[in-house]
Amino acid sequence: FTEAILAGRPIDVYNYGNMRRDFTYIDDIVDGILRLVPHLPESNAHWAGESEPTPARYQIHNIGSSQPATLLSFIETLENCLGKVARKNMLPLQPGDVLETYADIEALRQAVGFEPKTSIQQGLQQFVDWYQRYYGLRHAGSPLLTAS
Repeated sequence: FTEAILAGRPIDVYNYGNMRRDFTYIDDIVDGILRLVPHLPESNAHWAGESEPTPARYQIHNIGSSQPATLLSFIETLENCLGKVARKNMLPLQPGDVLETYADIEALRQAVGFEPKTSIQQGLQQFVDWYQRYYGLRHAGSPLLTAS
């Protein structure tokens, strides 16, 4: 989206931006993983396999923000961080797509005290700041420049 917005190209926005997703900043994902590393799962005799009870050898945890936001609000936040309005190609829901997905992080909270810390606004601003530095799009004291 960022590259297209800066270049003035339209972005496809399915379900007119009304689907909800659990946008999670990478630093929060890494924090969740690092919290889990020292905690080996314990066997659970009550867990049942396909045919008989089997001690569980692994645990699966969802890592996310657990606060779904609409795609349209994500795009609007990105526009604000970039200082540029996107050209949006509003499209209907794609076949097979789901309206809402998000991580249930309660087990992770209980296991290691995980709490995401980065809001969508903070995460997108940090991303845009990095993007500008990486691609040399901002010069000291000047506004965001578009890629050529």
